[in-house]
Amino acid sequence: MVKMRMMPTFLWLLLCLTFVEAAAQIEAKPRTIVTTDGEIDDVDSFIRMLLYANEFKLEGLVYSSSMWHFKGDGQGTKMVSEMEMTRKLYGEIADLRWPGEQWMQDLIGAYARVYPTLSTHAAGYPTPEALLEMIRVGNITFEGEMEENTPGAALIMEKLLDADPAPIYLQAWGGTNTIARALQMIEEAYRDTPAWPAVQNWVNAKAIIYTIMDQDATLRKYITPNWPGITVYYNAGQFWALAYGWKKAVPAHLHPYLEGAFMGEHIINGHGPLTKMYYSYGDEQRQAGDPEHIHGDPTKLKDAQWGTFGKYDFISEGDSPAFLHLIDVGLGNLEHPEYGGWGGRLAPSTKVPHRYEDGATVAEYANGKLDNGYAQVRWIEALQKDFAARADWCVLPYDQANHPPEIILEGAAERKVRGGQRIPLRATVTDPDGDELTVQWWEYAAAGTYGPREREDVVLEDTEYRVPEDIGPGQTIHLIAQVTDGGTPELTRYQRLVLVGE
Repeated sequence: MVKMRMMPTFLWLLLCLTFVEAAAQIEAKPRTIVTTDGEIDDVDSFIRMLLYANEFKLEGLVYSSSMWHFKGDGQGTKMVSEMEMTRKLYGEIADLRWPGEQWMQDLIGAYARVYPTLSTHAAGYPTPEALLEMIRVGNITFEGEMEENTPGAALIMEKLLDADPAPIYLQAWGGTNTIARALQMIEEAYRDTPAWPAVQNWVNAKAIIYTIMDQDATLRKYITPNWPGITVYYNAGQFWALAYGWKKAVPAHLHPYLEGAFMGEHIINGHGPLTKMYYSYGDEQRQAGDPEHIHGDPTKLKDAQWGTFGKYDFISEGDSPAFLHLIDVGLGNLEHPEYGGWGGRLAPSTKVPHRYEDGATVAEYANGKLDNGYAQVRWIEALQKDFAARADWCVLPYDQANHPPEIILEGAAERKVRGGQRIPLRATVTDPDGDELTVQWWEYAAAGTYGPREREDVVLEDTEYRVPEDIGPGQTIHLIAQVTDGGTPELTRYQRLVLVGE
């Protein structure tokens, strides 16, 4: 049993005194904690995340449960899922496909072997020892269990109550139950004290939950009713571009970046022990504890639901949007999830305050139709090439690998404009490897509020942009400056210019 520690007097006084100014104090790298149920796609997301661990400040790695994976209490106690799909599939069960509490340590062990080379390519990679110290076991006994005070919940509670005002992105790769338990521990400790209003405001300002679907009922039943001021990013569908159903979600011309010829050569094989542990179709790997992980069996490459696959084809990284959102590639999405970035695009809910979500309201027009998932699909090529470069970093010295170019806008990133005004399109670009650079400007039509929704992106050919005559007050147009280098693989970065009608 984990004991809760009362907040020191000085800290809750600090909360009362500094709450107003705290929102303005943001770290350069976003703080984040990952909670995961250990699904095979969590393993693959975890491997990719480790290769980007220099881009954010990891503060916790927590085993949790979900509607698909839980350990059970070891006493044979059975439960029936609160989630309709799981209830229909499994009925009353005592445990479900539990992969254990060692797989993160095993992957970090492989990370340790590539760390000496990987860390020469960019500053900020956490040491393997630091990552191991972050691991905690959260609420894993049953789907949605949030009664037990676990080390994982205690860690989340501690980080939410510390004196650092920077937001903490709480990634829910499985259920939200361990996050819910942490919040309930805070509520139980402070609700009946004079500190409660300051504590609640502090947590509301700090916690941002990025959840992939509802994988248990705790967001709906506890977090939203009891902590309505907490910001929630709710990805219910865009993640499918990087999940089991990618063949249906991603247009055929992008399939090669997810197929075995690319994945096997550029990521899985010949890039060291970490990416070799990446699960793919027909790779003959099998996750312990999950009898339904048959994807690696070369005789079972045809799936009635998802399609037919080849060796080393991508299986799933359904949880990757949660950390891809945190990577700064110049799109400004961290402060504005409605802008869109490598983690997709989420808009404020019209029904639930402090909630951003996907769906029809952020559908983007592509290939002659509105597509609910295109906000994630549009980045597949850039994402996969970037992943391949990070795999190279595991085994190649700096001068033999490729590194992303840099681009800086000339002028303000947001500008008030009038109809008919001509806006110069200028940016400064550099490349750490001295590669030839190609710069392109394009309008991200769906991200702006000017014009009809049934409008595709437009590549801009001129060095200046003429603002449409009929732009209305407050309407926005998003222009993206994109630079791609000539290295192998080609890498791309961006800057965004937002024009606002006067």
